[in-house]
Amino acid sequence: MYAPSPKCNFGPKAGIAIPEKNCILTIQDPSSQRLTWHQPPSNVLLIKKPDVTLHEPFKNALKWLLHNSMTVFMEKKDMETLEVHQDLEFKDLAEKIQTFRDGVDDLTDKIDLIICLGGDGTLLYASSLFQRSCPPVMSFKMGTLGFLTPFEFHNFKESIAEVLKGGVPLILRSRLECSIHKEATSCDSSQSLTANGSCDSDQRVLALNEVVIDRGQSAFLSNLDLSLNGRIVTSVNGDGLIISTATGSTAYAAAAGASMCHPSVPAIIICPICPHSLSFRPIVIPAGVELKVTLNTDARDNAWISFDGRMRQQFSRGRSITITTSVYPVPSICRNDALTDWFDSLAECLHWNVHKRHNAFYSGSLNVSSSTSNQDETDSDTAQGQPAVDQ
Repeated sequence: MYAPSPKCNFGPKAGIAIPEKNCILTIQDPSSQRLTWHQPPSNVLLIKKPDVTLHEPFKNALKWLLHNSMTVFMEKKDMETLEVHQDLEFKDLAEKIQTFRDGVDDLTDKIDLIICLGGDGTLLYASSLFQRSCPPVMSFKMGTLGFLTPFEFHNFKESIAEVLKGGVPLILRSRLECSIHKEATSCDSSQSLTANGSCDSDQRVLALNEVVIDRGQSAFLSNLDLSLNGRIVTSVNGDGLIISTATGSTAYAAAAGASMCHPSVPAIIICPICPHSLSFRPIVIPAGVELKVTLNTDARDNAWISFDGRMRQQFSRGRSITITTSVYPVPSICRNDALTDWFDSLAECLHWNVHKRHNAFYSGSLNVSSSTSNQDETDSDTAQGQPAVDQ
């Protein structure tokens, strides 16, 4: 997605032919990317983890945003919880809130800023609400792990105020554009895919972390054919396959043995799940290539597919999915900058390279030569059958 823009002259006489200049995209220094508001933001989507302990922080954030003349959107189901019905103060705020229903109401071009209170799953859910252009996302660490949520809530007023002013650091998290295709002879184009695995001529999904194709409850190995840009490269025999973004490389892919990539790296990670062949190692390929995964018609059973842990559905024999890098990333707001936040998360959440340090060599008053001489005398006495005497 953000491939480097190279110098196209190599030596005095060589170069590269570029059919269209707009085919070459550039990647900036991650620390130089800043959020710019073309107009002052006014509409804020406030999303929280479904946890009763977050009711008070959620209400405090809501009151502050309304006090600062923001139009606040929240999910309708969050207004129907028991803690909301029992909170008289919240009932007074409800008249000033705009609500929406997931899968029913379209938020496209209505939201200027997304504020998430929760963990990584809350950010993934926010991404799923915007299947095209996604507004900037500010995530507060109030979940279990919080690898993707850099902000602390205790100073939320100051943090949100800075974001509303603009000029804060930003990282563009690439997403995968996925298109599920029906088997050529299985059903007509008028049918649509549902959660139970019925047919669909063209279901499109954007995934922030990964696409997972696995064998589900079946006792048989998956049999998947993998193609890159129309060329079959290998068959996958194992528990399944993970196609991950750089952001998702620290999630399921990392647990399955893939390398962790910084989100600014323009890459797609292909990681098998418990492959039958021990030589089948995870690989990293350039962003922008088109992957196609097909469940072989000779597979012993159907497989299952999910997107960021959601929308899990049956993936029947002969079906295929094409995956490439989407042109619609998730602009995630940083607390410090893209590099610092990532390494902080590696240390705090994954305890990356935490180990006991080696002790230094003893550096007392004895010099090396005298210590060596004393040790030689001790060894000599011991060899002659006499007891060694401490010096």
